[in-house]
Parts: sequence; C-alpha cells; structure tokens
Amino acid sequence: MVISGFLAGAVGAGLLRRLPRGADVCWLWCAAPTAVLWFVAWGLAPPHWLPVPLLLAWLGVLLTVTDLRHRRLPDALTLPAYPAVGVALWLSGADLWRALAGCLLFGGFHLLVRVLSPSSMGGGDVKLAGPLGAVLASVSWPALLLGAVLASAVTLVLGLWWRGDGLPHGPGLLAATWLVAVSAG
Repeated sequence: MVISGFLAGAVGAGLLRRLPRGADVCWLWCAAPTAVLWFVAWGLAPPHWLPVPLLLAWLGVLLTVTDLRHRRLPDALTLPAYPAVGVALWLSGADLWRALAGCLLFGGFHLLVRVLSPSSMGGGDVKLAGPLGAVLASVSWPALLLGAVLASAVTLVLGLWWRGDGLPHGPGLLAATWLVAVSAG
C-alpha cells in the first residue's frame, strides 16, 4: 500500500504541473505524504470504507500542497472531487441521500460565510466543502460538526505558523475530513 500511495502521489504531482495554471510542486511533496496517509488508512479503515480515505488522502495532499504553495484550490481538482467522492461513497455502501444532504449543508454553510465575509474564505474552499460535507455526513451527523470544529482548529494552528497574506483554510478542511473518515471504522 505504501508503494501504491507513493506512486499515486507522484502521478498527482505530475497532474498538478499540467494544470492550466500549473502548480509548481516537487513530486516528493505529494508522493511521500500520500504514501504515509495510505498506509495509515490501510491499517485503520475497514475494507468496505477504504476507497473514501484513500481518495481523500490523494486529493487532500494535492490540494494542500497547492493551497500552501500557491494560495489557491484549483477547479481542476475541486470540481471533479464531487463525482469522485460520490463514486467512492457508492463503492463503500454509504447512504447517498445522506451524503447529498451533507454536501448541501456543509457547502451551503461555507458559501454563507463567503457571502457574509468574502475576505475570510476563498471560493475554492467553498467548492471543496461540498464533497467533504458528503463524506462527513456519511460518517454521521455529529461528524459534520466535528469536521467543522477540527478544520477550524487546524486552520488556527496553521495561522500560528503562517506568514503570508490570507490564511489557507483548505488544508484544515482536508485534514479534518480525512481524520474523521479514517477513524470512522
């Protein structure tokens, strides 16, 4: 599983470089974390649920690296996350109506924050919140709230270290959702 994750991360870095507004990232920044997260997911998640944390790890590493390096979450990754997460949840046997409700609720909440305070959240964060809300709601309704609290905590911790304009929220959203998803088993 480690080798598969490493290769998936390396391929993902190649994908990032080929995006229209290519993300200049070192392939190792994507390969090594993906390998570690896949190894952890393989050890903790039940087999039927495994597609979800594996997808979240791969997508999460690519988006986190891009957000930290370039301060954006590209549409080329956030928009395909909707069908990809839908397929992963379907493969895992999740309740797709519940996932859709979580997608709308979590995404809608982030959209509301963006509308009320545009400088506090980027459009990529709003687009990303939908599929992540689907995963969280598939775990449980309280997981939706837990994911929001954990995402805020990760973003606050990142804020202690971050020395740039605007604080990226994508890494917090992704880390929180992966943690909740991998511990769901």
